[in-house]
This record gives sequence, C-alpha cells and structure tokens, in this order.
Amino acid sequence: MTSQKKSRKASVFRLSLPATSANLGPAFDAAALAFDLHLKFEARPAPDYSIRATGRDSDICGNLENHLILNTYREVLCGEGQRPSPLALEIHNEIPIGKGCGSSAAARLAGIALAKHYGNLRWSDARIVGEASRREHHPDNASACWMGGLTVARMAGEAEAQVARIRPKGKWPLLLAVPAQALSTEEARRVLPPQYSRADLVVNIQNSMLLLAAFTQGRADLLTAALEDRIHQPYRASLCPLLPALQELAGTSGVLGAVLSGAGPSVLMFLDQRSKTPAKKIAAQVAAHLKQKNLGAELVLTAIAEKGAAGPNKTRR
Repeated sequence: MTSQKKSRKASVFRLSLPATSANLGPAFDAAALAFDLHLKFEARPAPDYSIRATGRDSDICGNLENHLILNTYREVLCGEGQRPSPLALEIHNEIPIGKGCGSSAAARLAGIALAKHYGNLRWSDARIVGEASRREHHPDNASACWMGGLTVARMAGEAEAQVARIRPKGKWPLLLAVPAQALSTEEARRVLPPQYSRADLVVNIQNSMLLLAAFTQGRADLLTAALEDRIHQPYRASLCPLLPALQELAGTSGVLGAVLSGAGPSVLMFLDQRSKTPAKKIAAQVAAHLKQKNLGAELVLTAIAEKGAAGPNKTRR
C-alpha cells in the first residue's frame, strides 16, 4: 500500500452538503437549487461502524441499520472491487427527511464522497453526480447538492450526468414551509398521469425557459408567471395541501410564488427582495394565512446556497 493510500485510510474526512429543492414548478426532473440547510458529517476510520447524530431527525440519522450514507459507501467500494473499512461518523443534520428537500440525494452523495476519499477513487464531478442520480432515478437534486446554486441536469448514460450550474443574478430570499408529515417520492409519483396533452407540455417548456431567464437576468417580475406547472403539481396538490393554500399568496404580501419542493410535501416560496416588508413579517403573514386554512407548517427563512458539496468545504487531517 502506498503512503498516499495509507494517509487517506487514516485521515479524518469532513463534508457539508446543502438541502435542495427540485422541479421548481415547471422544470420537472430537470432543474433544482441548493439552499442553506445542511447535512454535515465527520468520518474517521474505526474498529467498528458507529454513528453519533445531532440535529433534525437525529433518530433516523443515528440508526446504523440500513443507513443510507453507509450503505452507499459500502456499495460503491464493493462495486469497485474494494473492501470497505469501518467508519465512525459524527452527523449534524438540518435537512428535513422525507419532505422534498433532497435528504436522500445528500445522503447518497455523502456515501459516494466517503467511498471516493477512502477508496482513492479518481471520479470526476460528473461521475459522482451521475452515480447519485442513477440511484435517485433523476439528476436534479444530486446536481444541485454537489454543485450548489441553481443547476440544470440530464442523464448522459447509465452513470454520467451533464450538469450546467447557474449562479442566479441578484438575491432570491426563500421561505420553506415544512409540514409535520412526510411523503414518499414513490407515493407522489403514483398520482402522475401516464400521458400529457401537447398544450400542457408546451406551457411547461415555455415556463421552464422563462424561469431560467428570470434567474439569469435577475427578473423577479417574471417569476410569478414562470412558476406555473401543469405536469406534476396539479396532481400532487391533494397529497400536499400546503401547496394550493400558499399559491393563493403569489403576487401579494411580498411573495412572488410558491412551488412544491421536489415531490413535496414541503413548499418553497420565493420572496420579493424589492418588498419593503421584512422577511420575518412576511413569514408571520404566511403563518397567519395557514392558520386561517387550518393548516400548520414549520416556516424556515433561507437562501440559495452558492456552494455545493464539491466546493471548498472539505477538510482532512
């Protein structure tokens, strides 16, 4: 074994992976953005596998049985013909699990990053995102989590992803509404129809292009119309009651629009940076609106995360 491989096997590895919101209304399975909630972990070689977890959903994050990070780590290394070494993980999680905020993509990327580091794999960013996307069955969350900012992605082969990273112009304050109950992606997929009309597809293509223009040109005035979707949100609204309630606020009270975060049930709201109403007051107005609808949600003010996991946030010693 070379000294470099010995050093990697003995090293501590740290990584911070942002939450993500995919689809963004009309850009179904094609676009996503990263935002400032994170899955942070520290790993080190150990005699046996162990996890110490803090933060949100720590009971899930700390359960060794069928752990998504460790399972992915082991599967990748075994697939590369290597024997995985046990690791001790310290995890601090801020990402809601099972609520459309990219928790599974972040966990899979964490496992892949561990395998790359401790297995000395010479994988490119495209291969890393592609491997996570293959396991996720779509590339949007994985690309945004790894690259940061706003990403547009497609699969190119079984385990390769083509990704365009975009740094949105201007500020885009966000308000995330997180309900108490989770929703599986599988359940959210089942309600989608097998076919769509040409008219609905054309509207979604137009709105996706307009959405991209809004971010790249800093055109908040385009966003409310550009967020309209006919492919997935109308069919998922019955599973995600926060969505129709919060869409009523689009274009009013400092709210540009509201979309499902991923497959839901969380809802991502875009706030108007030009509004004279402070973001905290807008959040209070949103809470009052939900109360009138007999709905409840945790409201989290956040922002687009410019750095993804591939950014300069990895440290070793």
